[in-house]
Amino acid sequence: MIRRLLLVATAAMLASCARTPPPGLPPGDIPAAFEQSAGTNAPLWPSANWWAEYGDPQLMGLIEKAQAANLDLAQAGARLRQADARARQAGAALLPTLGLNANVNSLYGQTGGTSAHETDYSAGLAASYELDFWGKNRDLLDAAQAARAASAADRRTVALTVTGSVANAYFQLLALRDRIAVAQANLHSSQSILNVVQRRVTAGYAPAADLLQERANMAGQQAALPALQQQELETRDSLAILLGRPPEGFTVTGTGLEHIAAPQVTPGLPSQLLTRRPDIAAAEANLVAAHANLEAARTAFLPGITLNASAGLQYPALAAAIDTLPGLGFGAAIGAALVQTIFDGGRNQAITDEARAKEEELLAAYRAAVLNAFSDVENALGNVNHLSAQEAALREQVTQAEKVLGAARRKYIAGYSDFLIVTDAERSLYTARDQLADIRRARLAASVALYKALGGGQSARDQAGAF
Repeated sequence: MIRRLLLVATAAMLASCARTPPPGLPPGDIPAAFEQSAGTNAPLWPSANWWAEYGDPQLMGLIEKAQAANLDLAQAGARLRQADARARQAGAALLPTLGLNANVNSLYGQTGGTSAHETDYSAGLAASYELDFWGKNRDLLDAAQAARAASAADRRTVALTVTGSVANAYFQLLALRDRIAVAQANLHSSQSILNVVQRRVTAGYAPAADLLQERANMAGQQAALPALQQQELETRDSLAILLGRPPEGFTVTGTGLEHIAAPQVTPGLPSQLLTRRPDIAAAEANLVAAHANLEAARTAFLPGITLNASAGLQYPALAAAIDTLPGLGFGAAIGAALVQTIFDGGRNQAITDEARAKEEELLAAYRAAVLNAFSDVENALGNVNHLSAQEAALREQVTQAEKVLGAARRKYIAGYSDFLIVTDAERSLYTARDQLADIRRARLAASVALYKALGGGQSARDQAGAF
């Protein structure tokens, strides 16, 4: 009868600590397809070195330098090494410990005028092993390994962020140089118009107000140029910081964005995004770690069993509670300990409740990461399409504005219109040129955002190691 009760109790305890898989995503969280189209049916996911697809050797060189020297990446690498060390620490609990023990104990006693002195000593090896009967140490190892996987995914997230930031800063720098060139060209054009107005005012064909108006236009354009130059300086300095170096002496030789074209990228099925985005991999790994910690917390209600053994030379050879064997000789000891908490004021239950709540929190964080990833892709695809249409419209606006300004200048010179028409045409053209230079940068930035949203930079090895 007693044996049967023990078997039933053991079965109940085993059932209580049986491992369950971590919760997953509800089916409704994963859409069947992306709504936004990228203009082609063939899926073209980003390659591991997606920045090479822009065809700019200088951009490739800058990203290589950032990957080697960026300080955020250095911090992420150090955090990954810490997580790896913690995983190795957790793995060590599954193995026995072995140590060398040596001690000397000098004893002295006196009574009734008689004294005695004795020195005991020993040297030997001691081993200890905790039986992982309920899987607690295995759960803790699983949690540490999942945390290491999350740290590795976090590092990939930092790497993707850094490469994207370098690309955006580089495109911003070249776009500002384009805008500076446009501003200088606008000044040159305004100077030509000013010369025409000066001749007409001198000849008496135009009022002096026309000359004042064009001088005011030129002054406004000259005032905008230093602001663009300051932005160019700050962007160049920011790019140097991303490369892990001081801005002093840092130069970029690129002059504009004309030679850079945004490559075509088309995602495949949304479900593929779950294996590509490092932030999703990190969120999933954190969820796995939380679930393993919950499993480990549940084992706190079960007894722990530890085996101990020691052997070596000692004097006296045996000094036990009952028997004593004098002299130097070989001594050995073996023992086992079973520890079971009977009452702890609800501490273990509170720890389990905390671990369960943590798992629920990280499940929500995992779902949020997935939903945000789909949103990022949809927004990036839409931005690429809409900016392409906007750039085409701005190109047409610049072409027509040039024609309008040319016609206005001819009418003004012929005396068929006043100078206000020329200044309006001038302002429209210069604004359109500046917007076109900036929209080119925005299109490239949108393609970078799409690469990031699709988890660009993931190699096959990274994907295989992701949770």
